Amino acid sequence: KVKIVNNPTSIRNVSEKLYSIKYEKYMPNTLFSQNISEIKKFFRNHKKIILKPVNSFSGNNIHLISKFNLKLIKKIIKKHDHIMCQKYLPKISMGDKRVFLINGKICGAISRVPKKGSFLSNMSKGAKPIKTELTKTEIKISNLIAKDLKKNDIYFSGIDFIDQKLNGDINITSPTGLKTFYDLTNINLAKIFWECLGA
Repeated sequence: KVKIVNNPTSIRNVSEKLYSIKYEKYMPNTLFSQNISEIKKFFRNHKKIILKPVNSFSGNNIHLISKFNLKLIKKIIKKHDHIMCQKYLPKISMGDKRVFLINGKICGAISRVPKKGSFLSNMSKGAKPIKTELTKTEIKISNLIAKDLKKNDIYFSGIDFIDQKLNGDINITSPTGLKTFYDLTNINLAKIFWECLGA
């Protein structure tokens, strides 16, 4: 009778980056690969891309490349195996949006603006959190993902948007920002988290 929040089997099955391939049409152009030729072709098509190891977190080991760097790419592949390559979205300078999903529903969102000279919106990397509202497009995509994750026994998660596009991270192991949301809005999502558990 004990409730299990974010079922361990589901955490194993819902890879935080690879799972987002289900929602590819809502994302910037994205490639998951360890093939140098494929990555080079992707770079040629987009001129400026973001590289993310599929198993990293908190903005660590993320690179923005505007000049093809074979040495760097080989180094990342050797250490992390597959890379998530994504078309760079310049509007990241205005911030991303972290959406909090609890029990299949949208419960709130914050925006995180990178510090000057950075493209990383993680607060651990110096980004500044501010209040935000979701667009109709973001609400539609968030509801779709929230319902899907609930079916997969994921009770609490965080997803991110840049310029109304899903950035591809489905945060289920440690979705951060509830305290920040409370500081900005005086709305306690932790209370909602526990109330929904008891429902």
